[in-house]
Amino acid sequence: MSENGLEPFRRRLDAIDDEIARLLGERFEICREVALYKSAHEIPMMQPSRVVEVRQRYLDRGADVDLPAEFTADLFDLLIAATCKEEDELMARIAAGRDDLSPPGGQNSSRARESA
Repeated sequence: MSENGLEPFRRRLDAIDDEIARLLGERFEICREVALYKSAHEIPMMQPSRVVEVRQRYLDRGADVDLPAEFTADLFDLLIAATCKEEDELMARIAAGRDDLSPPGGQNSSRARESA
């Protein structure tokens, strides 16, 4: 297959990558909303039983679409570590009474501001 013959595949992959990024951004935004809720209701950030439940669901869904189990587990571990860190940092800022509730990187979270 020539180099030009790869273009349709590349376009499809690019579209999927765009959607993955959008969905991850949406997931992080929801995690910020969860952090605000947990702070307002004095719920601990870490919910170990929920992590176990979601991890198993990831592994099951990955198996359903023939993803390598190690990849699915690593992806989940990376995602949960990043989102828990985001929640923890936001909850710490709230507990400290800080007004800068925007996520790291300086981007303001419109939903977080609206919910605060």
